[in-house]
Parts: sequence; C-alpha cells; structure tokens
Amino acid sequence: MEEENKMPKKEMSSEQREELLGKLKVRFNKNMNRHESVEWEKVLEKLEANPAQLWSLFQMEETGGEPDVVVLEPHIGQVVFYDCSPETPKGRRSLCYDRAAWEARKKFKPDNTVLDMAAEMGIEVISEDEYRALHTFGEFDRKTSTWVLTPENIREHGGAIFCDYRYGQVFTYHNGADSYYASRGFRGNLRV
Repeated sequence: MEEENKMPKKEMSSEQREELLGKLKVRFNKNMNRHESVEWEKVLEKLEANPAQLWSLFQMEETGGEPDVVVLEPHIGQVVFYDCSPETPKGRRSLCYDRAAWEARKKFKPDNTVLDMAAEMGIEVISEDEYRALHTFGEFDRKTSTWVLTPENIREHGGAIFCDYRYGQVFTYHNGADSYYASRGFRGNLRV
C-alpha cells in the first residue's frame, strides 16, 4: 500500500501540458543542429499520440533535464529526446546507482537511486556511447558528472561508471555503486 502512494500520478493539467509543449518547441527551434532532419509538427504529432511519454518529458523538464530531440540514429524512425541541460540535471543528483547499492549502504542512504528514479519517470539512463555521442552537439557536464548505464560485469564487482567533460574531452570513470555526490546525477533519454 505504501509503495502505491510513492508512485507519482502520471497525469498533467492542460496548463502543464501547454507550457511543456511551448518550452519543447522553443528549445527544438533554438537547437536545430541536434535534429536537422526532423520537423516540429512530426514531433508534436507523436507526443499528442503518446500522453505517457509526454508525462515522462514533463518529469525530465521538472527535474532540470531540458529535454530536446536528438538524432543519433536517423534510420530508427523514432523521435528520441535526451537531457540536454548544460550540467547534469539538478533534480537528479545525490543518488547511488541502483537498489542493491542503496541497500548495501549501512548509513546515510540517499533518497533514491538512478535506476529507480529513471523507471519512475519512464525514461532510460543513457549509456556511455550515448553520452559520448551527445557531445557531438555541444559540451555538457563541465562542472558535474553523470552516472551512465553500467555493464553487468562491472556491477557484479560492486562498481558503476560515470562520465564528465573536462579539457575538451569526455572521460569515463568508475566508483562504488553505493557512492553519491551533490555534483553527480544522471541523464536520460526517451523514445517516442
């Protein structure tokens, strides 16, 4: 029963919906280099047909992700949104990697985990390859870092990986999956 109450309602008011669509359109038009082959009308059509994904985009926006359409694989036929905030989203920081890492902590447990929060929001955590590809459109995480999807063989040893951008280059590091920092969050993507 308590778990049910923790799950957010996946509803938006008409005002929230219109405000979000307005922000997404402005960001879309301002950053055409991320999606040169995509028309806003097609994006809007897909979003209107998928209210659950629109709610997930609302969650991305509300947590500071500044989602935008990013075309990394033009042949897939989907509209894909990535968190494009200059730094890792503020509302998704201070999280350990997953539930197993959270449960392993003896004290000072964070409020949530990367994988749990992403699932609650209905988005996917980006991979290291996606993180690197995102940097073809700009510089992200010059002061912060981002947990990325960690391969199972690394998780089995208690670790998780994260990335950042320093000295004009993307770096990948490792840390204990149970660690968390005020300057480390996660970026997600959403396929519509």
